[in-house]
Amino acid sequence: MILTNTGKDPAADARKSAAPPTTTEITRTDLVQSKTVDGQLDYAQRRAVKSPVEGTVTKAAEPGRTVALGQRLYERDARPVVLLYGSTPVYRAMKAGDRGPDVLQLERSLRDLGFGSGLYVDTRFDAATKAAVKSWQKSLGMTEANGEVGKGDVVFQRGPVRVVSADAALADGIGPDTKVLTVASTKPVVRAQLDQADRALATGGTTAEVSLPSGGTRRGKVSGTVVPESSDGAAEDGAAASGDGDVEVEITLTGGGELTEKDRQGTLSVKFVSESRKDVLTVPVEAVVALREGGYGLELVQGRKTRMVQVETGLTADGRIEVSGAGLREGLKVGAAEQ
Repeated sequence: MILTNTGKDPAADARKSAAPPTTTEITRTDLVQSKTVDGQLDYAQRRAVKSPVEGTVTKAAEPGRTVALGQRLYERDARPVVLLYGSTPVYRAMKAGDRGPDVLQLERSLRDLGFGSGLYVDTRFDAATKAAVKSWQKSLGMTEANGEVGKGDVVFQRGPVRVVSADAALADGIGPDTKVLTVASTKPVVRAQLDQADRALATGGTTAEVSLPSGGTRRGKVSGTVVPESSDGAAEDGAAASGDGDVEVEITLTGGGELTEKDRQGTLSVKFVSESRKDVLTVPVEAVVALREGGYGLELVQGRKTRMVQVETGLTADGRIEVSGAGLREGLKVGAAEQ
């Protein structure tokens, strides 16, 4: 904002008779600094799923499908690869005599699926665990229900997942270096691009208002930035973007309301709110003048008389600026520069 030094003194003669050619009123309102960009609906925490063992895809993953505990993600060598819940990834086959956090996850999942009769949930793969695994394998229609869990038979994730893409098609060979599918959480998020100049808006917690193609709005907050997929194909959410290009921002939606297919396919309008001030006195930016002795002032107009008063300035947005000072109130007239 460039302000002109008018040379006026706050102690100037209040009996001045010439009113300014243009006046405006002090108003009380909310000021919001914002930036609006286009966005797309997506899902959080994208990650790749690979097969720890080699084989052939005999039933591919289904993009767009939500997979929950005990359901099949895909099939390898006519054998179902099943989603179970847990934070420790699969790193071995599991059999009687094994101990570890993976066994604990397996037993919790079996219990929650209804195969926990006589099962004590702990880190030990014992006879009760083997019996539960056999019952579970039979329910899946596996011809080899031997009570052992192969290294490539299950995928551990923290909860239900949405299949984003099937990266390996029917009859494709897969293995430890092959991405079979990409999954994400079932929590919808909005992704939007910001110019490098607006990088400050990518700060976690920045408020956003999302206008949906189906109508209505949803509030949200910036939960992180996203960098492109790494060399192994895994997306890295929540990491800081680098370089001089655009910044891709992830916004977590708050509040309820179902999202429609139109929302998923259409372009959303995302309004980032970088700063806001509620119920403050404001004037047009051009009404504020720089004072000779320093600081800023307003020329108050009372009938045909005017006087200069010193003010403190605050947030600027949409051509208006926040002002405060002794004697200021809503409705007072002030001089304004001619447009």
